[in-house]
Amino acid sequence: MRNIRMGRRNLPGRPVRLAAAAIVMATALAACGGGDDSGGGGGDAEASGPKAPATVPELTDDPLTLKFIWFEWPPAQALEDFANAEYTKDRPNVTIEVNTVPNANWHDAMFTQFAARQTDFDVAILDSQHIGEAVTNGNILDITDFVNENIDVDAYDPYLLAAYGQYPQAETGQRDENASMYGLPLLGDTWTMIYRKDLIGEEPPETWDEMIAAAQKCQDENPGVSGLAFHQANGSDAAAVTYNTVNGVYGGNLWESADKQIEGVINDDAGQKAMDVLVNEMKPLTAKGSGNWFIDEVNAAVAQGKACIAFQWIAASGGLLDPEQSTLGSTPEEIESKLGFATLPTQDTDFVPLGGMGMHISAYASDEAQAEALNFMKWFEQADVQKKWAAAGGVPSRTDALESSEFLDAGPFSQVYADSVSRLRDMWNVPEYARLIDIENTNVNAALNGAKDPEEALDDIATEQQEVLDSGGGGGL
Repeated sequence: MRNIRMGRRNLPGRPVRLAAAAIVMATALAACGGGDDSGGGGGDAEASGPKAPATVPELTDDPLTLKFIWFEWPPAQALEDFANAEYTKDRPNVTIEVNTVPNANWHDAMFTQFAARQTDFDVAILDSQHIGEAVTNGNILDITDFVNENIDVDAYDPYLLAAYGQYPQAETGQRDENASMYGLPLLGDTWTMIYRKDLIGEEPPETWDEMIAAAQKCQDENPGVSGLAFHQANGSDAAAVTYNTVNGVYGGNLWESADKQIEGVINDDAGQKAMDVLVNEMKPLTAKGSGNWFIDEVNAAVAQGKACIAFQWIAASGGLLDPEQSTLGSTPEEIESKLGFATLPTQDTDFVPLGGMGMHISAYASDEAQAEALNFMKWFEQADVQKKWAAAGGVPSRTDALESSEFLDAGPFSQVYADSVSRLRDMWNVPEYARLIDIENTNVNAALNGAKDPEEALDDIATEQQEVLDSGGGGGL
């Protein structure tokens, strides 16, 4: 992320702790209607989880392991290390365990257990778009009263506080004091443009069109180096985020949220222009065989000096400055003399994709674990702790932490994120998110790999996504 330690792609001694047996058990319970009737499973838009108390309940003095679930990437290990080093100064009887699954299994690993109303985790780290499904199924605690009593909401950019915890969410992501809160920020994130300063110049391209031209020129002048590297995979949200980003900078919209209209919006003239740029101008500048690239593959291309310009999540970019992973230099300083990190170019607009995640308490965790999770949230969101998290490589959400020297001096990506917060744009925050993202990933990936005509692919996205919203089909499982 911000430093080399958080940028490791291989984490020795840390297995992918996918609780396969627990998922099988959860699936069986869901099939038989296991668990009580107090929450989960129904897809009722009016449902919600139980409410957390306004104050932290009495905490246990007995040994307790507070279990998180996330996907396997460097920030997961960083969170576990940071919490066990810092939180345990206040709560020495508590161990923090961040269990991980492959990114492609992340949603289902949580929501299969949610459907069974029995989880082997206490805190779910959800993508912002997962919140609607979890709320309507009653899977996570309503922490509105707790937030009002314990969290200085004015200390955050309202977009971040809304994106990582509020439901329902306004399209703008602005804080709605009448909406409920179901989570608090854990990790902020967006894309950075990574560019070869030694190949295209010290100053990054300012517009998307200029970026494509610079990538083309660099590729022409440097045989064996591709002009671009970006996410294209049909998995997680990889290909969809790439299209949505291009859609945004060329003035497109994903939907009209007020009336849940997708057809005729995402595939309007601006949307078609974005798809044409992505498939016919950007894709030809990528490496052969890159049609299913995601985070690791893009990082490898940059680290091996095989890309002129790349787009990557900031939280996944720290390893690029690690000499053990890079062929671009023997020290971080030598690597940084060749790599530049910039905010995304603009075009018709200046939108950048919202990444990052929030913390959410399982409605099925024990009383002791729920109390500890509330205490952890209260502790984690303090200004001094957020600055320590920044110094450890985290991306904080409090404004004072984002503006602090601990954050801004932590690495070359810090200023990129700080400058990007006002430009963030999220996707649809609705219970049907998992189905919508699967439709978009599949079709964008097909267009990028030549399996579908780009215009046909976008029209199919619009039609199929509209059918999902019109059907009122609820959540993703």
